[in-house]
Amino acid sequence: MIWTNLDNVFFIGAGGIGMSALARYFVSQGKAVAGYDRVSTTLTDQLVREGIDIHFEDRPQLIPMAFRNPERTLVIYTPALPEKHHQLNYFRKGGFRVIKRSVALGEVFNTGRGIGVAGTHGKTSISTMLAHILHSSTLGCNAFLGGISKNRSSNFYLDPGSQVIIAEADEYDRSFLTLFPEIAVLSSMDADHLDIYHSEENLRRGFESYIGQIREEGLLIYKFGLSPAIPDHVTPYSYSVEQKEADYHVEGLTLKGLGYSFTVVCPDSILPVIKLQIPGMLNVENSLAAVAVAHQLGVPSENIARALSEYKGVERRFDVQVHTKNRIYIDDYAHHPTEISAFLSSVRALFPGKKITGIFQPHLFTRTRDFADDFARSLEMLDELILMEIYPAREEPISGVTASMLLGKVNLNEKVLINRKQLLRVVKERNPEVLVTMGAGDINQFVAPLKEWCKGL
Repeated sequence: MIWTNLDNVFFIGAGGIGMSALARYFVSQGKAVAGYDRVSTTLTDQLVREGIDIHFEDRPQLIPMAFRNPERTLVIYTPALPEKHHQLNYFRKGGFRVIKRSVALGEVFNTGRGIGVAGTHGKTSISTMLAHILHSSTLGCNAFLGGISKNRSSNFYLDPGSQVIIAEADEYDRSFLTLFPEIAVLSSMDADHLDIYHSEENLRRGFESYIGQIREEGLLIYKFGLSPAIPDHVTPYSYSVEQKEADYHVEGLTLKGLGYSFTVVCPDSILPVIKLQIPGMLNVENSLAAVAVAHQLGVPSENIARALSEYKGVERRFDVQVHTKNRIYIDDYAHHPTEISAFLSSVRALFPGKKITGIFQPHLFTRTRDFADDFARSLEMLDELILMEIYPAREEPISGVTASMLLGKVNLNEKVLINRKQLLRVVKERNPEVLVTMGAGDINQFVAPLKEWCKGL
């Protein structure tokens, strides 16, 4: 166990999906954990029930007395915080060790057999599939996930006897450069976070810097066709659903209900048939990456196939909320044009001939500005678009970058821009046959009421 001289860990932004996994880790290590977040959510409610003291006002007076000793308290914060945050500045001025989430994650990750899952898309699904496979095996794992595993109802896996640590290697803010993995996964390198990287070429170099940090005699599992620069000390293996030249590829792919049945061909063997119960071709591809890592770690083929057949998915990743004769409702985290296109392609394949109505909440002004035309083309895969206002997250507005601007670029006859108060009324008026919600902001707050409405029809 590291940080043996610490009694307390305080999280500023405790309710974030990555922060909360770390908070749960420190609780498992016997530390007293407390924190602040801007709003109360289902996740913060769970953390409170698990013994974490969380408050929701940015006032230093609310910091528990036990956490005011700089020699015994570590402070971890999210980079999404404004610099003028009062509690952050209280700790900085008070001589505390104050570190970003990525630094804390790196200090945990690098002590074990680290498996880092990188890519602009697919990190959470691959990490969660892999965690489920390894947790179901004798190898076990500890995992920090960017979503809630439906098998575990958590974003944190703990196997105290295991040396394996799975983490998402996040490219935002170059966070993945704190990780030095034994095995790295690379699922995609599409342009994103241009507010950080400024160009697609710089983003690519960031991923290649991360790959360069793979440990001696380590492995890279990458999607066939990406062709990153790979250092000599790393052994690469590729995966692909379509390309038979890939080291790990699929044969006998068959649609079974909403899921898929298929066989994985490995470099030295063929796995038993996998019956993946969750929908979406992207999830077949994601499962290949997880299979490749588990296979390289020596998990028996039968264990891999059985675990994936029992895998239930991740909340907000092709998350089927309602599937009845009269109504289909699917929620997804898609917030990048490539993700939206892949998601909607899978929805079309599952429900050919049906009218698809999509609610989309753009995430970040910079992302909307940088990819406005690409967003428009991907959203045109819908039959009907209900567009929400841009969710700003950490950003200030940018002149001329609005949801109305984006709507004007979308070539659809049926499209409308709404505010939050109008959403449920507009959906009910349109009475959609297939409804999808997409976005990384707070659109998740509408999932429960939309599900209840759909189920009542």
